[in-house]
Amino acid sequence: MSKKQLFKNYITENIDNAYRFAYTYAGNREDAEDIVSESVIKALKSIDGLKNTEKIKPWFYRIIANTSIDFINSRNRIIRSDLSEAENVLGTEDDYSRFTVDSIIESLDEKYKMIVILRFCEDMTIKEIGKVLNLNENTVKTRLYSAMKQLEIEMGDI
Repeated sequence: MSKKQLFKNYITENIDNAYRFAYTYAGNREDAEDIVSESVIKALKSIDGLKNTEKIKPWFYRIIANTSIDFINSRNRIIRSDLSEAENVLGTEDDYSRFTVDSIIESLDEKYKMIVILRFCEDMTIKEIGKVLNLNENTVKTRLYSAMKQLEIEMGDI
């Protein structure tokens, strides 16, 4: 199977996750859609540069992250995230109330929020998160640990 076909299959199966991830950067549906569309185009143009097709997920998420940052910078917007709205928009609500968890994650510092989302919502490994966010694995571990401590404190207060 060609790399382009492999990528097309990946996108077909994971488009909702890509939108949800872009939404955490953009903060609204329309911008997230623009970011994902642009990211898909960029990925298709550079798919031949992907050396290991098994790493297509972190490779594509890095493209989304870079495109999101470029998009936000070009519009001079403040990065914000509303995970509860993102789930409602995408229609993937859980059977339990996520309002409290979403609001707690929303309260995290931006450098922690992305790591928590990628680790627990997107089920990425520490190594994959490091590649997506362009961080050392030890930095990812430290920030994840700090985020979990902060979440533990916040949840204890509730």
